[in-house]
Amino acid sequence: MGTYRKLAVHLSDEDRHALRVLLRGGIQPVRVVQRARSLLLLDEGQSPPQVARSVGISPPAVRQIGWRYCDGGLQRALYDLPRPGAEPALDASEQARIIAMVCTDAPPGYARWTVRLITEEAVKRKLVDSVGRETIRLLLLHHDLKPWREKNVVYRGADPRVHRQDGGRSGGLRTPA
Repeated sequence: MGTYRKLAVHLSDEDRHALRVLLRGGIQPVRVVQRARSLLLLDEGQSPPQVARSVGISPPAVRQIGWRYCDGGLQRALYDLPRPGAEPALDASEQARIIAMVCTDAPPGYARWTVRLITEEAVKRKLVDSVGRETIRLLLLHHDLKPWREKNVVYRGADPRVHRQDGGRSGGLRTPA
């Protein structure tokens, strides 16, 4: 069996003050608040099962918070390390080039852009090596673009709502004879 170390959390005055300020402050993630409360209660001498009942988390979680404080300090105890994940499919310049392409007219033979057409054209125009439809869909969603709806497309040239210099409509209106 491994050796068992008794958990003894002794907060520095600076850390205790920082935790109280954090708990009095504005909106914080629930995890951070639970961890801060756990550290303060452990510092008061409560056992991990007592702290767990007070805070509403499991005793192993309380012990883990305490050990993370002892081994890594306050920041390590309160916040998770960044988690690994997939790299973004498109970098900022690729995103900008695709958005610029979507804001132009659709290719000849097409009335408007579709997600599938954007995906094909981005690869064909060598804006990106490869890209999936879901990536394009999320990019458009993030920028609130709906190119398949004509009213949301950016027009080149004149503003489509103003047709004459004097601001009147062009055609369609008859003047009394």
